[in-house]
Amino acid sequence: MNSQLTIVIPCKNEGRGITNMLKLLMRQHVDCLIIIADSSDDEVTPLLLRKYQSKSPLPIRIVEGGVPSVARNNGAKYVRTPYVLFLDADIYISGESFLKDCLKDTITGGYDLTTCKFKTLDGNYNWVYRLFDLVQRIISRTTPFALGGFMLFKTETFNKLGGFNNEDLVAEDYHLSSKVKPSKFKTLNRFVYTTARRFENKGVWYMFKLAWKTFLNKNNPEFYKKDHNYWT
Repeated sequence: MNSQLTIVIPCKNEGRGITNMLKLLMRQHVDCLIIIADSSDDEVTPLLLRKYQSKSPLPIRIVEGGVPSVARNNGAKYVRTPYVLFLDADIYISGESFLKDCLKDTITGGYDLTTCKFKTLDGNYNWVYRLFDLVQRIISRTTPFALGGFMLFKTETFNKLGGFNNEDLVAEDYHLSSKVKPSKFKTLNRFVYTTARRFENKGVWYMFKLAWKTFLNKNNPEFYKKDHNYWT
């Protein structure tokens, strides 16, 4: 699996959370370049990133960040491998062969895009993700939907689709993944873990309404260019 994968992570004011995530990535049985698109304006995160970069057994490149769509695209500019994995900075991976197995499933299945199922670290709000899994199975037959926390793309396909839309302020993950052929998309039967901060900060009802509005506006590019109070 050497030289097959590059990992791109947008980062903003993540503090020690990003280094904890990097420690888990170092345990994976995959040799890869890690690109961090950092837009932090605190003092702690850049310092921690530079410190970890200097001692990491895997190469880490730090590039300019921005809103998630821009940050991911900035990182993707440096991808030279057949596959690129977009991770959020608060995603946690367990098991030393997790990425190797995901990459193998993606390659052998001939998929252009794969994602995983999600759980929270503390177990709260997992019912929301179970509901999302059900909805995802239904709508992905015609419109693939991958959460931006884990998007494993065939680089050639990512480039052909033009990457993420830099003008998108919300749901850039759905906007891009919906362009993938349904037969070339797969939700792997594997779990990654994340924090519950999205639900705690915005509330479950808000997240449901935003998801529903996003689906209804899937063919309306202007919808994605407004932040819909997501970042406030």
